[in-house]
Amino acid sequence: MTPVKQLLYDLITMLEKLGIEYAVMGGWAVRAYGTPRPTYDVDVTVSLDREKLPELFAAMEALGYDVDDMYQQGWTDDVAGMPLVKAKTFVDGRPLVADIFLAENRFQRSAMKRRELANINGIDAWVVSPEDLVLMKLVASRHRDLGDVQDIFFMLGQLDESYLRQWAAELGVAEPLEKAILEAQDATD
Repeated sequence: MTPVKQLLYDLITMLEKLGIEYAVMGGWAVRAYGTPRPTYDVDVTVSLDREKLPELFAAMEALGYDVDDMYQQGWTDDVAGMPLVKAKTFVDGRPLVADIFLAENRFQRSAMKRRELANINGIDAWVVSPEDLVLMKLVASRHRDLGDVQDIFFMLGQLDESYLRQWAAELGVAEPLEKAILEAQDATD
């Protein structure tokens, strides 16, 4: 098992053992719905009150991952209005990172309600829905994220466009969504 796949397995196993609801997102979720591509970290969203973060951090440290003092003291990063904390370790001198997003806003809570059980390279895990993954990728809007969106549309065909359009408007990605839908339709014509 590769180190990053081991991190995915360890993280999922730990979250399930702690009874923490989670949904895999990012590159590993793309593997569940789209064309597999390399990924070098693990991204998950969790339903967890901030008061319980010390328990999560202790469990991560028990697995051999470091949690920076700033997170231990209550600070969180923020990506597009989504708070996150990180845990990392080093394998052969390279960092291996778990990005753990806290489901605190309406969109994230909606995504958690819509999560699906999927198999990712032999690991059964809860994964954000394809629609929520598309929205997250549009928010991130890096070149590879936009490629992932096209792969998801290509592999799955029709998605729930009503749901996508509702949240795209709220997340400020309505225009990129419409462009992605048109590109997906052109690719299948």
